[in-house]
Amino acid sequence: MHPNPAYRQESRDRNLGFARDRGFGVLSVNGDPAPMISHIPFVLSEDGASADLHLVRSNPIARAVTGPMPAVIAVTGPDGYISPDWYGDPAQVPTWNYVAVHLRGTLHPLPDDALRASLETLTEMFETRLLPKNPWTLDKTSEDVQERLMRMIRPFRFEVAEVDGTWKLAQNKSSKALQSAASHLNGAHIGQETALLAALMMGVEHGE
Repeated sequence: MHPNPAYRQESRDRNLGFARDRGFGVLSVNGDPAPMISHIPFVLSEDGASADLHLVRSNPIARAVTGPMPAVIAVTGPDGYISPDWYGDPAQVPTWNYVAVHLRGTLHPLPDDALRASLETLTEMFETRLLPKNPWTLDKTSEDVQERLMRMIRPFRFEVAEVDGTWKLAQNKSSKALQSAASHLNGAHIGQETALLAALMMGVEHGE
């Protein structure tokens, strides 16, 4: 997380809401000789106290987590390069604006009989966003396919202890500089979801 307090003013609820809407992040646990990471979809509970996820059994994290283990889920949002020219101030330097939320807590293995419900909840969360498409469900596959899937993956629950968010949106710049950078960023393509990032910056400008 960026140490500048100007970028860390968002509420716990907004950080959790951002993580919940994204539903995808990087899971990291301690390992030897280096941390182990995995890119995972997850379902964050309504109260933000826990997230359900699953891992392929051959995943090193799935093999290592035989009991409660400290872990982090890093959730990233829009990001983009900011040229100093966009600020209209020769004293500025290049930087990168972004949104990121870190969930810190404990990863717990769940019993195998919890897997189906976990998968159904995860699938429902994303499929309902595709309406009016008819949502896909596990029941659309054969029993053989379902049994094979259940043998391949393991369910886990991540208990959230801490929530940290960085919303680096040029809050420490003048109103004129921020607006200028956001307008230039809107048409730029160095980064991900730069139009959304620009909109978030304009939200800062308008006090949203």
